Amino acid sequence: MLQKMEIPESISTQIRSQVLIDALPYIQRYNHKIIVVKYGGNAMTNEALKEAVMSDIVLLSLVGIRVVLVHGGGPEISDMLHRLNIESKFIGGLRYTDAETADVVRMVLAGKVNKELVAHLTRHSGQAIGLSGIDGALLQARKKDSKPDLGLVGEITAVNTKPILVALDNGYVPVIATVACGPDGQVYNVNADTAAASIAAALGAENLILMTDIAGLLRDKDDPSTLIPSVNISEVQNLKRQGIISGGMIPKIDCCVEAIRRGVKKAVIIDGRVPHSILVEICSNEGVGTQFLSVY
Repeated sequence: MLQKMEIPESISTQIRSQVLIDALPYIQRYNHKIIVVKYGGNAMTNEALKEAVMSDIVLLSLVGIRVVLVHGGGPEISDMLHRLNIESKFIGGLRYTDAETADVVRMVLAGKVNKELVAHLTRHSGQAIGLSGIDGALLQARKKDSKPDLGLVGEITAVNTKPILVALDNGYVPVIATVACGPDGQVYNVNADTAAASIAAALGAENLILMTDIAGLLRDKDDPSTLIPSVNISEVQNLKRQGIISGGMIPKIDCCVEAIRRGVKKAVIIDGRVPHSILVEICSNEGVGTQFLSVY
């Protein structure tokens, strides 16, 4: 369990004052800008990390940064499927979703996880409103064309930003569950990283932040000291050929690249195991992961 750092009383005022002064240029840079945070991994299941994430989001919102929180909920879905004696099946890292599983996905993401996150933000004196991709046709999708077939897994065809902007304009943090709706009313399970990238692009976000359980992109996956802090998206294909980008990092980085190509200023994969990693990313030059940029 992570412990709150104790600051000696004799210097706490000085430290707090200096922290605020140091953060000021970053707050000014992001003031009134939109940041999309994809929330997942350890930061979603570890209570201390969850509290840190919620307080980070409330703080950023209160200083004028427009935060959109996008979430999945894989472990909670798997747990509910197990309790209902429904088999969990994965193909290429994506959950095979039949009609029965789709019902569970919608129930868990939109009905349980989403409302729990809204409640957490409210408990931290934030204003939040829960949405799913079905609400206001926020996320429109079609069946993902893949071999082997993934069932009711969807790929996003359009994002209706109006419900998000209405929430932001009225001082609320939109908390978005990544289920989507097809033109015939069919509900689809959508990958949360992909959804976050599409939402960020549609909103013209300043920053897309993907929270993960790793330090970022490593030259040697077994050596955290080989972290690559910054990558130009033009380098990505070469890094794939070298095997530096491989496995589960490929779809995450592809989401970052797609977001940048569609107008998002910066996309970052951050280490969600680090307490207050969102604040460190936004309010410092160092960050806690790998940033993806387009620099020509």
